[in-house]
Amino acid sequence: MSRKRALEGASSTLAQQEITAAAIVQRGIAGTTMGDSASAEALARLERAAGELKNRETARLLAQAIAAIHARDFEKADALSLEVLEKDERQGVAWHVLAIAREKNGDFVSSMRAYEAALQLLPDHGPVAGDLGRLAYRMDMPELAAKFFAHYRLARPDCVEATNNLACALRDLNQCAEAIDLLRPAIMEDQSQPILWNTLGTVMCSLGDGRQALTFFDEALRLAPAFGKGYHNRAYARLDLGDVQGALEDCESAIAHADSREDLAMMQFARSTILLCLGRLGEGWAVYESRFSSDLSDAPRFLIDAPRWSADQSLAGKRMMICAEQGLGDEVMFANMLPDVIDAIGPDGALSIAVEHRLIPLFQRSFPNAEVTAHRTVAYEGRVRRTAPNVSDWSKIDQWAPIGSLLPVLRPSVESFPKRPNFLVADPDRVAYWRKQLEAAPKGPKVGLLWKSLKLNGERARQFSPFDLWRPILETPGVTFVNLQYGDCDEEIAYAKAELGIDIWQPEGIDLKKDLDDVAAMCCAMDLIIGFSNATINLAGACGATVWQISGAASWTRLGTESLPWYPQIRCFSSSDYYDWAPTMREVAAALAETYPV
Repeated sequence: MSRKRALEGASSTLAQQEITAAAIVQRGIAGTTMGDSASAEALARLERAAGELKNRETARLLAQAIAAIHARDFEKADALSLEVLEKDERQGVAWHVLAIAREKNGDFVSSMRAYEAALQLLPDHGPVAGDLGRLAYRMDMPELAAKFFAHYRLARPDCVEATNNLACALRDLNQCAEAIDLLRPAIMEDQSQPILWNTLGTVMCSLGDGRQALTFFDEALRLAPAFGKGYHNRAYARLDLGDVQGALEDCESAIAHADSREDLAMMQFARSTILLCLGRLGEGWAVYESRFSSDLSDAPRFLIDAPRWSADQSLAGKRMMICAEQGLGDEVMFANMLPDVIDAIGPDGALSIAVEHRLIPLFQRSFPNAEVTAHRTVAYEGRVRRTAPNVSDWSKIDQWAPIGSLLPVLRPSVESFPKRPNFLVADPDRVAYWRKQLEAAPKGPKVGLLWKSLKLNGERARQFSPFDLWRPILETPGVTFVNLQYGDCDEEIAYAKAELGIDIWQPEGIDLKKDLDDVAAMCCAMDLIIGFSNATINLAGACGATVWQISGAASWTRLGTESLPWYPQIRCFSSSDYYDWAPTMREVAAALAETYPV
């Protein structure tokens, strides 16, 4: 097998990862893995391995390649490694050096392939497995990272780095008990490691236990007062407990102690959402642009063939293309501004909108004079890229903008949010159809339920109540509950039937994940919708349905208010502690009983 074929096909693990639909990652709690493939210790180990090679020419070239990595000349290291591999494609040290060079140059997919080739060829698998794990973790592939970190830990069972990194991956897989079982004995063995206290704090945050997390972050920062990610993570623990001002102070300390450009960009993005939590919209939107920082590996790269609009330019008379951004819920929420964009452009301009393809019918109906097309989002070579491939003639576009970049101009304050009953228009025929279908359900007010998001990793899971705490709501007499929850929810529906004797009515003939135009119509046919923030809650709010949203103490989308300015009709219920949703769920149950007395 040639070196070129090896680079093209060595990685079975990434075969499905190169080009795939991707949602743009929202940064939160920072998983802090240890180690660096190009550290002095790692390169010294490679130098020793190269020096032991019998082929002196190979040893010489690899010594030069390693020296180039020391000097941060990764292109030179790449070229020298390839020179060795052209002569001997089974040279494991060369594959390892090539992997490091490509990782540092940001070519993550090719780097992982090279690491995997090294893993197959080198007798000491531990260091390569550790490097592979960190790279997979950085690429938001925690399941793969956990496998490599477990391999590394087998080779280094007493290594703090191996324990810490595996715990980080397990936390992101919602295997928090397993992560704690790893961390506790390691901390008891050596209580002076701030990184372990920090990782244990992030596990407690994932469990929703912000108070316990604060204790562990405090200890990490006592041991390492300049630990930037420790301050960053403590800021999120404080947000979980509603201490927004304290979170801002910690975030600013994190920025002052950032270890890398990527950490700095991550912390600046966190600061923007904390400022928005405080209602400081002018400052918050200005810093919110950090979501596009080139220093963030998961920041979107827009590949759009038109000049980019800036906030100092008028929209009047422009032929604008607005590209939706971030996740599906954000695409819908930020569409709050589109009626104002159309007014600002005026009759002499034109609007094109690129949205997730499932939203096209809904947006085309809502904005009939705009051209609505699909954007395409792919994860390729470790980067998220968004395009608008179906725009047929870019010469008809004067400028384009990601929709969030309009926020400083169109939503500079809470007062600038209009009190519209809706800004998206559900299909009236389908609304009538679903009202008719709901007549087949048991009598009583029809209340739609949403209790989780499709993606519930360690970072996001804490933002949703355990399903068993829905009991007081589900036991409200006289109410018929309707399932609006997309994804696999058979377990929860069976629990409601077996444990509570409650039948959650299942609508037929609709895919709650894919048929978003019909989902919007069904939401508008409901008497009420109750749930946590996810794509469907946003669709319901945008179409003017009656919604009660449940969230944590410091949701940034409330913009420092007790309501949701994006959707003025939504009633908000907030929990002061992610670790105990019970009081909030009882509050919702009481309000439901009061609204629909028997």
